[in-house]
Amino acid sequence: MKKTHLEPIHFGTDGWRGVIADDFTFANVERVAQALARALIAEGEGFILVAYDGRFLSKAFAHRVVEVLAGNGWRIFLSTSPVPTPATSIGVRHFGCTAGVMVTASHNPARFNGIKVKAAFGGSAPAAFTTRVERALDLEPVRRAPLEEAESRGQIVDVDLLPIYREALSSKVDLNRRATRPFLVVSDALYGTSMDLLAQILPPSWGSVHSLHAILDPRFGGLHPEPIPPHLDSLSETVKMLGADVGLATDGDGDRLGVVGPKGEYISPHQVLALLTLHLYRTRGWRGEVAKGFAIGVQVDRVCEAYGLPLHVTPIGFKYIAELMLSRDILIGGEESGGFGIRGHLPERDGLLSALLLVELMVAEGKGIGELVEELVALAGPAVYRRRDYLLRPSFGQRLSERLAQAPPERLARLRVVRMEDLDGRKFWLENGAWVLIRPSGTEPVLRVYIEAPTADQVETLHAATNQLIQRLLQATGEGALIRL
Repeated sequence: MKKTHLEPIHFGTDGWRGVIADDFTFANVERVAQALARALIAEGEGFILVAYDGRFLSKAFAHRVVEVLAGNGWRIFLSTSPVPTPATSIGVRHFGCTAGVMVTASHNPARFNGIKVKAAFGGSAPAAFTTRVERALDLEPVRRAPLEEAESRGQIVDVDLLPIYREALSSKVDLNRRATRPFLVVSDALYGTSMDLLAQILPPSWGSVHSLHAILDPRFGGLHPEPIPPHLDSLSETVKMLGADVGLATDGDGDRLGVVGPKGEYISPHQVLALLTLHLYRTRGWRGEVAKGFAIGVQVDRVCEAYGLPLHVTPIGFKYIAELMLSRDILIGGEESGGFGIRGHLPERDGLLSALLLVELMVAEGKGIGELVEELVALAGPAVYRRRDYLLRPSFGQRLSERLAQAPPERLARLRVVRMEDLDGRKFWLENGAWVLIRPSGTEPVLRVYIEAPTADQVETLHAATNQLIQRLLQATGEGALIRL
């Protein structure tokens, strides 16, 4: 097959993803693994850690990556079981690996799979490195060593990452702190790799954990493994049915966190970031700086202002926050998708550590999550948030951004647009303090619309107005109707 006939492969905001048996195939995995083996030559010699999640064929894809890396002379640590992505990053650091490869499509639906590349520091590989991988694609033929042959030569070392990961999590939380009252926590793994790990770690003195969807299922039980509404409906109903204090959900590979309150209400990642910042500052006594993605709302800004914490705003994608965590004294970084990174752990998201710290906050304050949110609103003002996703070809997403830049709306839902920001997508600030962000996804054929406003009614009204705006632009270009996912 000539190189010109090969489909292009691009790394998005966190890795390369595709539909299984469509573009995510064994042949394409081999191409990426060969390019990775070539790009890593400049990083020196050492081991590469390879791990995988519980998706369809993830283990087989991981073994194919191992065979290609071994065929290029690399030595490999190979996970003995499916693990969360943060466990892979912890393993890279623990074993002093040159890099790590995680076979996962993160929060994407079950038909997807993907590859995340981890750098030696334990976070996502920088864009400069993944660009090197893309440029190395198809420069040389794939070299493979059969798994059994590589094992017989001692190139492959099997490792159990879960005990190492549990120990790393336990060391970051004050598990000896006594609770003034026991809490009931519902932990929803969404059939992903977090399984019942939260229940294994939380001490009985803090209360009890009811584990939900805590077994691996390549189909995710028919759910979408992303911890945002409406995928948290089952968690919300369980929390209400059991009278639980909080519901905590992690995505398919365990690096994101979704939270619901005792009434089944969604606690947004914006609120969670603000609460965790308060916890680290007031309870832990930490000092430092805070980083947030462009799609995070204003409450954390007001917390930082109240306590004199420098705040950085980055483009969307945790790799940008990770860069700051590596170069500055960032005590916490967070993004709209529910990914939070904590100083002293990893320059990367970890859904389970975020969940543990949130329960630690409840234990330290002796308050449920609902009471904590009420106190946050008293300090930082009201803020209601909702995101909606629409199916949209990437080519039109780019043109849409250009049209919005050339002719931005003067009003949305009768509210005057007072300014526009274009750090990542197009963000329109309105006269009442609300904002609307329109942004094509960096990893999927999806257009995302993020909206925050003082009330839920205003959020819904702004979503309707923004939908009409985009529909008009679609019709003007012959793209057809906007389809909500």
